[in-house]
Amino acid sequence: MGGDDEEMLPMTQTIPGSAARNGVGDPPAAETISGGHLVAKALKAEGVDTIYTLCGGHIIDIYDGCVDEGIAVIDVRHEQVAAHAADGYSRITGTTGCAVVTAGPGTSDAITGVANAFRAESPMLLIGGQGALNQHKMGSLQDLPHVDMMNPITKFAATVPHTARVADMVSMAFRECWNGAPGPAFLEIPRDVLDASVPLEQARIPRAGSYRASTRSAGDPAAIEQLADLIAQSEKPCVLLGNQVWTCRATDAAIEFVRTLNIPAFMNGAGRGTLPPKDPMHFQLARRHAFNEADLIIIVGTPFDFRMGYGRRLSPAAKVVQIDLSYATVGKNRDIDLGIVGDAGAVLSAVTAASSGRVASAPDRKGWIEELRAFEDAAYEKRLPRQHSDASPIDPYRLVHEINEFLTEDSIYIGDGGDIVTFSGQVVQPKSPGHWMDPGPLGTLGVGIPFVMAAKHARPDKEIVALFGDGAFSLTGWDFETLVRFNLPFVGIVGNNSSMNQIRYGQIQKYGEDRGRVGNTLGHVKYDEFARMLGGYGEEVRDPADIAPALQRARESGLPSLINVWVDPDVYAPGTMNQTMYK
Repeated sequence: MGGDDEEMLPMTQTIPGSAARNGVGDPPAAETISGGHLVAKALKAEGVDTIYTLCGGHIIDIYDGCVDEGIAVIDVRHEQVAAHAADGYSRITGTTGCAVVTAGPGTSDAITGVANAFRAESPMLLIGGQGALNQHKMGSLQDLPHVDMMNPITKFAATVPHTARVADMVSMAFRECWNGAPGPAFLEIPRDVLDASVPLEQARIPRAGSYRASTRSAGDPAAIEQLADLIAQSEKPCVLLGNQVWTCRATDAAIEFVRTLNIPAFMNGAGRGTLPPKDPMHFQLARRHAFNEADLIIIVGTPFDFRMGYGRRLSPAAKVVQIDLSYATVGKNRDIDLGIVGDAGAVLSAVTAASSGRVASAPDRKGWIEELRAFEDAAYEKRLPRQHSDASPIDPYRLVHEINEFLTEDSIYIGDGGDIVTFSGQVVQPKSPGHWMDPGPLGTLGVGIPFVMAAKHARPDKEIVALFGDGAFSLTGWDFETLVRFNLPFVGIVGNNSSMNQIRYGQIQKYGEDRGRVGNTLGHVKYDEFARMLGGYGEEVRDPADIAPALQRARESGLPSLINVWVDPDVYAPGTMNQTMYK
């Protein structure tokens, strides 16, 4: 909202970056710059080339600055989408995403996106508007205590107190995003601070590449040697390569580590795709057996949270080593035998190097690897009939099998949903590193469309394939129009069971079938027609044989697409039936 009724402070009217004369014969006035243009200069120094935003009168000077600095402005239909897109941009590019929203409800709408980035350790900056400082605590339009609200879910949250400090504090926020394990930061900029101009010489504008230090710590050298000894002595080791392997861009180091030291690898979160699906060291379905039987378990970049049973899923007889960017994460919820704080790539490379003289004396692990492969193959064969099922309504396993077959090495896969995405986690295997995106441990529904937006804009050379639950798509689906407007094609699939099935199953188990449809049943929505209405491509699928051809037609359409696949509402993923997310 523009806030036309607000009393405005007098502002310097000099055009940013220009010189003016006070009168005939007077010397040129000092060159001035506005707060919004200082924001844009600071974003450019950080390497940000895109902001995600929903307009408001408090923030429009930032847009003006972005135009001058060549920064793309992608305007969305809901601030939650802007924040999720900034999160997604960070994950895809390895830099810091940025969302800009107006004050009050604009900032509060973005809180979910910031919270999701916080739990997912995703570095992003949210800039929020605020009422003028001279109206502080007076009840100005859209005034809320943003900083107080953001403090618990960010690594840094502050108010910019003066126009001369704008760029300085933006760079300060970026530094904090990368301090230890990455995460989001928040800055609010009062309207008078943002719109005012100051002499250029008074403004601190940090120089690109000159205000942040390297964070690639290789950890304690003594701990590196200790881990190398543990690996050399281990008969049944395994490693879990988690989110931080991708955050740290440690793919090459991780591959060298597992292949050189002959260690079976499992992957989760953004760590998926570190090893290609057919790699001899790539395992997926034998993880429980490995965690029960291994004598050494190395956890890289994954906290002992609910996804890990708070550490209780690891054998109490195994030596457990945890490697993480954050000291606060190491040893949290479960005792460990060794903890190393550092960058995943630097640590794994150091351990590989330290192990070079010990490899020859390490136990023969051929039997251990064959044992895991046998469990892997048996689990795959057991599920294969479901993946090839011709049942109608469609078995979700058949749907995710077809999606997995459809993916190429250039396909970035995005999962946004509950039960249907739980199915995909067992079957879909990205072919390349950095090609898997999911919300992360906050379990936020609605990330799909924003992640598509960020991924396709940042990597136009990649194909984006997104699987939505019908409930998840409904949360942010209107921004499908934004994808059409900015010409960001992708292949979207809605696994449509007209239900919030992950919750429905738990209700049935707890309260019985007669109360299994309370608060979780959705309408039979034709999402294919929704896509066509907004200018995209849409198809409906009820026969499993039609899935693959429909996906191919969506790919060839060159448009944002939705394939509406009607799946069996009475079939649930094993993770849903175990209710593991609540244990």
